[in-house]
Amino acid sequence: MATTVKRKYNNKDIEMLTATAIIIENAIANKTFLQTKRSTWANTFFEDLEAHIKNTTETYLGKDAAKQLRDATQIVLGIQKQALIDLAEFKVQVEEDFKDNSIQKTEILKNLGFTDYHKIAQKGDQEGLVNLLFQFKTNMTSILKTEIVTKGTAEITINNIVSYATVLKTANIDQETFKGTRKEITDEAITAFNEIYDKVISIAKISSNFYKKEKTKQQLFSYAKVSANLNN
Repeated sequence: MATTVKRKYNNKDIEMLTATAIIIENAIANKTFLQTKRSTWANTFFEDLEAHIKNTTETYLGKDAAKQLRDATQIVLGIQKQALIDLAEFKVQVEEDFKDNSIQKTEILKNLGFTDYHKIAQKGDQEGLVNLLFQFKTNMTSILKTEIVTKGTAEITINNIVSYATVLKTANIDQETFKGTRKEITDEAITAFNEIYDKVISIAKISSNFYKKEKTKQQLFSYAKVSANLNN
């Protein structure tokens, strides 16, 4: 069913809810100072909002959805740097080894996921990296592997790339992890999400101003910064 309510945020629902939850966690960690600056933030204001975000996330996206995203983010971060190095080394060798047969070269890179996902993965997009690794593992047949190795690429490079996908599979991380939900999102859900976003953005802007002389703490209340950290 199509929704009619427009989201006030540009990132995915689960990313927005996770980012706002992190900002409120940061507010709780600094509430002794923050509560001296604003009377309406007294008592359990932040804790109540934290609970509301958690309940809303579980109601509309499923239990532990935010935790799954945060856990997945940490696991992907653990392999991201070396995976991108190995993928780049593999790609340039295929491009050179098969440059005399451009049709085959293009077909190999497309089938292994490079055409669709490599550029965005290089920019830090975790979903793009996950898609690339799974497509690489799925379509790296023994025949293709032998052909590429015969041309000169070290077999260990291919094995390493496949192993990254295995790590993700073992951790139960797939492309859907980063989409946030398999549930149908309703207007009611988006309305609830927008309300959380509005409230937390206000808190973030005010808190950021309070910390204008402390750049490190100021970043704790930057929605853009916190959101980027979930996907980079």
